[in-house]
Amino acid sequence: MSRTINDNIKAFAQLSDFMKAVAEQDKNLLPANLESEYSRLNNIIDKKIQLKNPWFIPEFVRYQLKALAIVTSEEKLRNWLNPYISSIEKCKPKHIGVIMAGNIAFVGFHDFLTVLITNNYLVAKTSSKDDILPKFIASVLTKIDNYFSDRITWQEKLQDFDAVIATGSTNTSRYFEHYFGRVPHIIRKSRNTIAILDGKETEEELSGLIDDIFLHFGLGCRNVSKIYIPENFNIQKIFKVALRYSHLINHHKYANNYEYNRAVYLLSQEKFFDNNFFLVKEDSKLASPVAVLYFQKYKDFQYINAVYESLKEKIQIVVSHINTDFPVVPFGKSQIPELSDYEDNINTLDFVTKL
Repeated sequence: MSRTINDNIKAFAQLSDFMKAVAEQDKNLLPANLESEYSRLNNIIDKKIQLKNPWFIPEFVRYQLKALAIVTSEEKLRNWLNPYISSIEKCKPKHIGVIMAGNIAFVGFHDFLTVLITNNYLVAKTSSKDDILPKFIASVLTKIDNYFSDRITWQEKLQDFDAVIATGSTNTSRYFEHYFGRVPHIIRKSRNTIAILDGKETEEELSGLIDDIFLHFGLGCRNVSKIYIPENFNIQKIFKVALRYSHLINHHKYANNYEYNRAVYLLSQEKFFDNNFFLVKEDSKLASPVAVLYFQKYKDFQYINAVYESLKEKIQIVVSHINTDFPVVPFGKSQIPELSDYEDNINTLDFVTKL
């Protein structure tokens, strides 16, 4: 019997259940025969992964696993794939190279999923900062369904591929363009996320904004690095709801960034706001350092529209509750993208099904 997309969906739906069980530390949610993998991954999250990358604290790794599980339920997988099923089943499988970033734990999962669920072969290079979780999750998938065992290859340097999906910085993208330009490719560059406030946000919305800022220490392209606020906005409203993340100052790398940036601003006599665990500073730039949030004031939405038009190629998403001429994401949802919320607005599912 030939392999069907339905088989792939069921396998990934079980993987989703496994990730949810680990994220919530609830064995009752586990699919059958994965008790050993459950214990091993919990041990990796609690003891091993931080030795490799100190930014990957259990709180944020489990959040990431839960976010991935939320969007890969069987129903969501079917809805996402449904328009493409006939195309997928007609396609000859390709070897697709994937270069994964390492700023967030298994940030390359969407590419991993897209390549494998469409019956293609994954030829992947992990980041040195995040090579434990992707490979372990892949091993769980192959235990769930052995079909994937010969569909996944990990390489230090990509070779023998028909197409490439590469994620990196604006600088590395130049190298990627040169090296992979001969084959069909998607090459992602650095982007940032902004939030637009109008001063009418509820406390719940502001609390969601704080998640958008602090989750994963602000290291992701979907983390809010800058807010646009009305001229009369009180920054203290941000500080008030941010207190539940004050424990991050006990993390040595985060604390080093906080102290360093604070010292730089003091020495250069720049004005900033400080609540003893993060800094808020007025700045025209989009990308703020760790432990710093930039802001810029606006008078009217005409200015906001002009800002978006001028910067949209550098913006990943916009977080807001305001009705705008461009798409926005609700507060607190930036780190739980749906399967159709493609990075850099490039539809990877469409890409792989047309190769």
